[in-house]
Amino acid sequence: MSTTAALRTAPLRARAEIDLAALRANVRALRALAPGAAFMAVVKADGYGHGALPCARAAVTAGATWLGTATPEEALELRAAGLPDDIRIMCWLWTPGGPWREAVRADLDVSVSGAWALEEIIDAARQAGRPARVQLKADTGLGRNGCQPGEDWAELVGAAVRAEAEGALKVTGLWSHFACADEPRHPSIAGQLGLFREMVAYAEGRGLRPEVRHIANSPATLTLPEAHFDLVRPGVAMYGISPNPAIGTPADLGLRPVMRLAASLALVKRVRGGHGVSYGHHYTTPGETTLGLVPLGYADGIPRHASSTGPVLVEGKWRTVAGRIAMDQFVVDLGGDEPPAGAEAVLFGPGDRGEPTAEDWAQAAGTIAYEIVTRIGTRVPRVYLNESGE
Repeated sequence: MSTTAALRTAPLRARAEIDLAALRANVRALRALAPGAAFMAVVKADGYGHGALPCARAAVTAGATWLGTATPEEALELRAAGLPDDIRIMCWLWTPGGPWREAVRADLDVSVSGAWALEEIIDAARQAGRPARVQLKADTGLGRNGCQPGEDWAELVGAAVRAEAEGALKVTGLWSHFACADEPRHPSIAGQLGLFREMVAYAEGRGLRPEVRHIANSPATLTLPEAHFDLVRPGVAMYGISPNPAIGTPADLGLRPVMRLAASLALVKRVRGGHGVSYGHHYTTPGETTLGLVPLGYADGIPRHASSTGPVLVEGKWRTVAGRIAMDQFVVDLGGDEPPAGAEAVLFGPGDRGEPTAEDWAQAAGTIAYEIVTRIGTRVPRVYLNESGE
């Protein structure tokens, strides 16, 4: 019996169920919105907490031809995992002295935003004895990574053209990233899109012939068909989470959340009124009641900022975190109900069985749903459902 199969039946302190059928369906739904573009499945940060390799395999099954990661280490792990050779893998967060030579040998597409990075990848390509695959990133307004327009872009493009002529590299892509695509009608969207077109035109005018031009993240894939270009890069939407409630719920967008997080109650006990609960006694029971102990805490990624506000489903009823969330556990007030120890407490899931969603926890913690799923730690086993299937 496989580990995953054993986990499905073994009693667990907690479990994060990952529905790969839902992920495959999400990929297909997103691909249908950009039928003329290739699809990059972004699996950085261990697949937004869902597991990079299982999610990558499921996405490829559903038609993804590119995978995207932040760090080169993430990309190299994927390449070593035996995915089909024709699947392209791109990584974009580099620091000086990074594993450039290994990236060249693994046929990764690497992002370059400035002269230092271009120099290091050219040197690595010469050492490896083969050309590097390089994508030039333009800062069109996000103000993070990426090359500034104007003189900086001209110098980077010129150096890349010369290196390509020498056979040291092939510029496979030109790309950028939106700052506010998750805010419908934000004025920066049109500005970034226009500047991206200008920077692409400049590079192509100097002789570069990229395979792909891309700027569309999840919200742009969902709402900005004019931004789809040759490739789209959905991240959080692939996992069934809306980039912003203002755009719509997952159901509105034709998506289904992939992760369901649950735990087994470790203890249920009756207490008197006025009983303090957890550190600091920020919650005291209003009357005689029952308390349930949920064996998850901030060491597992449950946000401490959701103390006294986080929702939990126990025996069909929404409960609320009572008092502070501790490192390994928190308490819910069961209002006199007495479920047995071992009863399931559902923190979040798709929401169609009455359970809270990751968005509900994001609202409770004052953050975004991206963070809620990504921060779930390694002490929580991932249990993969529907691993086989088209």
